[in-house]
Amino acid sequence: MQKYWKSTEYDVSEATGLYQELKVNPVFCQLLAQRGICNYNEARKFFRPRLSHLHDPFLMKDMEKAVLRIGRAIAKNEKILIYGDYDVDGTTSVALLYTFLSGVYKDIDFYIPDRYKEGYGISIQGVEYAHQHECSLIIALDCGIKAHESVQYGNSKNIDFIICDHHLPDSELPEALCILNPKQPECNYPFRELSGCAIGFKLAEAFSQLYNLSYKEAVEPLLDLVAVSLACDFVPLTGENRVLAYFGLKRLNHRPRVGLKVLLGQVSSEKRYTVRDLVFRLGPVINAAGRIKHASEAVKLLIAADDNIAKALAASLIAKNQERRDIEHDIVLQAKEMIESDSAFAEKKALVLFNDKWHKGVLGIVASKMVDQYHKPTIVLTLSNGKIVGSARSVSGFNIYEAIQKCEHLLLGYGGHKFAAGLSLHPENFEEFIQGCQKVVAQTITERQLLPVQHFDAEISMGQINKKFWNLLKQFSPFGPQNMRPVFISKHLRDTGNSKLIKNEHIKLVVHQDNCSSVDGIAFNMSQYMNKLASQQPFDACFVLEENNFRGKSSIQINVKDIRFEA
Repeated sequence: MQKYWKSTEYDVSEATGLYQELKVNPVFCQLLAQRGICNYNEARKFFRPRLSHLHDPFLMKDMEKAVLRIGRAIAKNEKILIYGDYDVDGTTSVALLYTFLSGVYKDIDFYIPDRYKEGYGISIQGVEYAHQHECSLIIALDCGIKAHESVQYGNSKNIDFIICDHHLPDSELPEALCILNPKQPECNYPFRELSGCAIGFKLAEAFSQLYNLSYKEAVEPLLDLVAVSLACDFVPLTGENRVLAYFGLKRLNHRPRVGLKVLLGQVSSEKRYTVRDLVFRLGPVINAAGRIKHASEAVKLLIAADDNIAKALAASLIAKNQERRDIEHDIVLQAKEMIESDSAFAEKKALVLFNDKWHKGVLGIVASKMVDQYHKPTIVLTLSNGKIVGSARSVSGFNIYEAIQKCEHLLLGYGGHKFAAGLSLHPENFEEFIQGCQKVVAQTITERQLLPVQHFDAEISMGQINKKFWNLLKQFSPFGPQNMRPVFISKHLRDTGNSKLIKNEHIKLVVHQDNCSSVDGIAFNMSQYMNKLASQQPFDACFVLEENNFRGKSSIQINVKDIRFEA
């Protein structure tokens, strides 16, 4: 499918002002302006993060109240239950606070709901577990902001709640003792986009300040878990998140906790881990615990202090991830067959796919793959415990959450954000929901949104690609949402005659531009362009730069994202 190429907007005057202050390559000033960095001081903070750049945790609404309540629970020997979601952000959140509080107090338990029996959020079963085990304080992480019924039930059992959530709240908040969420009304915390685990980190920071714990010994070791959560929950890696990710990755690469060290060693051969390794190698394995069986196994790995225990748990999670991949592969094939046998597919603006035998735990992944393949908003559904449940994913620029919201009268529940959502409904409402959803999407989506977009940040020449350029570019990391790895465009390129096919799918490129030296590159899954390249047809390319290490030698290469041949 032909992509629409779109340049990232920026204020030219801001980029010019930065050049006058920084005296660096104008391309980097353009990249900084695109990221909202407008002056020397902001650039210094961006390139030289410090832990002192983190905000005072007590600026968050209810923070002091939450810390004092935990302190009172410890002083009175109350049992504390740490409750979290079953995804990466939830399990890292639980592991973080469990690790931190275990350093000062021993009567702590943790609870992760069963994805299939309890569903997302604070469940009645979870509250009942707390009551039966005589827990008088529940600290909920990465969930709870909409748990009105469960919190009310807990209150009736004399259980206090501290909710640490980063999801958007409703107009009414649950009746919890404390709510830590920068997105709630009347919270003046300077940064709104923390992950659930990062909010747990801020709680640990505040507790250590109030009770005079060593920041270096009690708080800094938690940063590796924060980095994993930020990467895998796709929150913006700007502001405070950038600082946390920077130092979290530093911790992960030099002094990671036992469980992460063992797991990373088994899923990656990299010597230095990046956000990409966490997203594509670590995250799926941690998530597999909750998708296939129960996410408590992931928490046990993340809090493990013994190498042998960690190795056994890591092996178990890797096996579950392979099982998840096998299940996902089969469902993807079935979904594609369903789409391509639908004579009305071309006219539909959204895909709604249902099979009552599909595994609930992989629906979101399948929906994402369908969006990648067909570039239409997609909802994938199955039958679970007598209800139809599913996951939705969207294309760039289209808010799938709002589309689902307009059909809420047909749903039992829903939640999420503009690009990803979950929902449930009674089977008798299924046909009406499909029709309603298709109608809403058809009325609101634009033709441009149905085209895949290839964004690029700046135009450079092949002659600019050198070690100095690469070394400065690396300082833009860690990369993630709102600070993605810069995509460059170069025009009028030609093959040198040395490019070749790899495995009949990929192209190992050797290209040049004007009289510049040749540049190596890779173009994955672009074998269809080989004949045109070999015939010396000029082309433009969108690409990212990366370091290629082969047989002990390091070189800079282009990783091509799209090619467009000149007419």
